[in-house]
Amino acid sequence: MTGIDLPGLRRLADEGNEEAADRLAELAAARGDVDELKHLIDAGNETAGDRLAELAAARGDVDALSSLADEGNEVAVSRLSGLIQDTE
Repeated sequence: MTGIDLPGLRRLADEGNEEAADRLAELAAARGDVDELKHLIDAGNETAGDRLAELAAARGDVDALSSLADEGNEVAVSRLSGLIQDTE
């Protein structure tokens, strides 16, 4: 990830720039940075929630998916449904 100004993206995201927040979420997901994704989710970024749901599904983390689904994340609901159907 050479040449990416993460502090600059974080600053822009904290200032309410949705594009910066979405880009930060994509980068965090690519490196598996759950803490960064949770921070973005707490700030209201939906992309971060979707990416965290995808990471949780890839790990088979039903608890994380359930938590995200309870918060209304549709990707988590879909992935959780898929995991449950796979185990039946």
